[in-house]
Amino acid sequence: MEKKMKIGFIGLGNVGSKLSGSLLRNGFDVSVYDLSSQLMVEFAKKGAKIGENPEHLMNVCDTVITCLPSPAASNMVMQTMLPFVKEGKTWLEMSTTDDAEVKRLGAEVISRGGKAVDCPVSGGCHRADTGNISIFAGCDRATFEIILPLLTTMGRRVLHTGELGSASILKVITNFLATANLVSCAEALTVAKAAGLELGNAYEAIRISSGNSFVHETESQVILNGSYNINFTMDLVLKDTSLFNNLAKKLNASLELSPLIVKTFKDGLEKYGPRAWSSMIVKRMEDLNNINFRAKGFPSELIDNEPEKKGYEI
Repeated sequence: MEKKMKIGFIGLGNVGSKLSGSLLRNGFDVSVYDLSSQLMVEFAKKGAKIGENPEHLMNVCDTVITCLPSPAASNMVMQTMLPFVKEGKTWLEMSTTDDAEVKRLGAEVISRGGKAVDCPVSGGCHRADTGNISIFAGCDRATFEIILPLLTTMGRRVLHTGELGSASILKVITNFLATANLVSCAEALTVAKAAGLELGNAYEAIRISSGNSFVHETESQVILNGSYNINFTMDLVLKDTSLFNNLAKKLNASLELSPLIVKTFKDGLEKYGPRAWSSMIVKRMEDLNNINFRAKGFPSELIDNEPEKKGYEI
């Protein structure tokens, strides 16, 4: 029954292209829109319909998903779609965004008779590509039950986090933790290199130790290869960590590490550019110490080898 739902998907970037691809691969009726006409043509070849613009998608689809690079971009798109929201329409915000902003826009959707959910993803683009990524969902329980079949197609593990906005808070918290892990991996590899250790062995030692992390198991591989290709860019990490830092300020929560991480990524963006892979932040340590973190046998790009399976609520 749920596959008869007409779905509009706006934003075919590194994450959105993979999430919408999972819906198409599993037989959903999907219309897409992106500023890049080339991306839309590529998706049409996969069976997607091409939307004329965001408002067209809200007008003809039951559920519209946005997966965009910033709160400002989401707001711009939503302002064009809001006049077409009515009873029976559902908005899924899959962007990493500000909780206050998603609550504000969600309230506009709900006031017009629609449903609103913030449902960001976590786990890396390689897992989004196979439908094995994790998804947080903030909304009332009744709405969650309706959109769960979509979420369990795009993701493996789905968590109902509570009211609208709660998922976005948890998303920036988990992104902060991942980024802190990445920065600490750079310093760990710096000391390992300075000590004359073979970095492939150092990778394995960390992987089997209490110092292991998801970030080390994934991003350290493409760092050691030298490609740094994590399929996520420096500007997006700076946006995400800034969202976390600004949330802490709004809540009057005094932090020590978070402002340093924001400062670190501002420096990385200035040195390597906004569209550099985010894992290139480790080059600050490589350049500072005149070293490199190369080791043999590591892949240039992450591939999720776990078979695709229908997701489930946890």
